Formats: sequence, structure tokens, C-alpha cells
Amino acid sequence: MRIENPFHEGELQVQKRAGESEEGLRNGRVLADSIMKGGLKFIAQQPMVVLGSVDEQQNIWASMLFGSPGFVAVPDERRVEFDLSRDGVSEHDPFWNNIQYNLRIGALFLELATRRRLRINGTVARPTLDRLTLDVEVCYPNCPKYIQRREMRFDAPEQVENALPAIDGGSLSREQIVLISKADTFFVASADPDRGVDASHRGGPPGFVEVVDERTLRIPDYAGNSMFNTLGNFAINPRAGLVFLDFQQNRTLQLTGRSTILWDQDDATNRAGGSNRFWEFEIDRWRESQTHASLRWEFLDYSPHNPKPLK
Repeated sequence: MRIENPFHEGELQVQKRAGESEEGLRNGRVLADSIMKGGLKFIAQQPMVVLGSVDEQQNIWASMLFGSPGFVAVPDERRVEFDLSRDGVSEHDPFWNNIQYNLRIGALFLELATRRRLRINGTVARPTLDRLTLDVEVCYPNCPKYIQRREMRFDAPEQVENALPAIDGGSLSREQIVLISKADTFFVASADPDRGVDASHRGGPPGFVEVVDERTLRIPDYAGNSMFNTLGNFAINPRAGLVFLDFQQNRTLQLTGRSTILWDQDDATNRAGGSNRFWEFEIDRWRESQTHASLRWEFLDYSPHNPKPLK
């Protein structure tokens, strides 16, 4: 069923500030309190999901969960189930601790090869160690803009060995700065105290994320669906979580920190694609860990919507 009042105060504020209130209201008609018929099969086919969660100190984390195809099941339009016994579950990810304190999460199902994505916000339960259940509160599709196409496949499980241990820190290392500076994709989690947690995709040409220093990132905000779910959350709650995936080394870099929206910025080189909007992210903590070691990624092509920076 369609949600009559889909936006909270922060989203409405940002839509108005951007001059896109009418577009936001029109596009907000896709928000529903259940999974649409076409989304049921799509979700069940996905081997990857991005999850947003909040820890005991109210820090927000973005996480990635992988499993062999079929590890996600959709019993009905209001429930998603994850079989945690199948393959790539990192038991040390902050997500598992976070849901002990806050059951509200955001989930993003994304098929990079086809540029299809579906967002679900809701509450979770972990009835057993091997099962996670997500009860749907909000579900909606997103447009395919700014997604770089990649094909993902699993190698045989016997090829998985010698996974590197997880490490934590504050300031970024030289290797992490290189990873972020070359990235064309990352994911961001944000939250509103009343509406819950949201997980979203961000993409652009390699280098679209600027590393200002070892604890600060500057990110362009391209024109999108005018709903401003992420920036709207920032307007209410500046805390956020980012996760970068190293597609070659199969490691994730998770960052938690605080965001600041930057309006009407000088953008002579067209880094923001004409929006003149950016946001800065101040890193409080990072965590780097191995993903499912049998994953293999093949790059296909860049999004035709990626802005072309001017020289």
C-alpha cells in the first residue's frame, strides 16, 4: 500500500532548499509499506545486500552481506529472510552487535550487472544464529543512475583460504586513501530518529570522492530522484556510515562519522554535475575486513550518467 506521508521534516527541508519539492512529492508516490510484486523475485535472486544499522553509541554503520544465490528468501510481500548458514557472513561485522540494541535497519538490494536496485527499511529479528528476518516498513525502487556495471560470481568454496584479519583505526592509511581515491562506487547508511535507518548507493567516475585529508572526505551530490532520503537524514542527524568495497582484494572498508551538507559550492570543474552540492564526511572510526573470499568481480562499463569533470 502506498505511504501517504512518505517524507520526514529533514527530507522536506532539503527538497525545498534544492527547489525540488514538487519532483520529490511526485517521485515519493513509489514508496509503499510492502514489496511490490516485481520485487519479490528480484530480491530472492540477489547474492548481496547492503545493510545500515546503528550501534549502542548511536554511530551509524554500513555493512555488506554476501551469500550464495538463494540465501535470501521472500515468504511474502512484508518479510525477507536471510539464511546465514550459507557462505559469506562475517561474524565480526558491527552489524551483529548493533541489532542487539537497535532493531531498525535499512537494506539495499542491488544488482550491479543490470543496474537494478530496491531499498527496504524495517525492523529485524534473529530467531536463530543461522537466520535473520526483516519485517518491511518501507519499500521502493531507485533509478539506475550512476551505477557502474559489474558481474559477480562465486568460485568453488575450496579456493577460500587464509582470510586476513579485521583491523580498526581512526585516521586513514596510505593504502586506504588510494582505495577511496580510485573508487567509483560506495554505499552510505543514514538515519532519522523516528523513521529509522536507510541504506543507499553512491557512484561516479573514479576519483569522484575527494580525500581532503586522512579523516575527511568530500563527496559530490549529483542530481537524483529529488527525494533526498540521505541528505534529508543528514539534515536531522549528521551521523552516517560509509562502506567501500575493494573489488580486486575482496575487502571492505567501513567508516563511521559525521556529515555536513555543502550548498552552492564553486564547482568550476563540474565535479557535482551541475548541482553545486557536496557533503563532507568526518571520520570517527574505520574498520577493514575480508569479504567472502570466493567472490570474483568483472567490470563491464561505467554509467552513462556519470558527470564528466571539466579540465
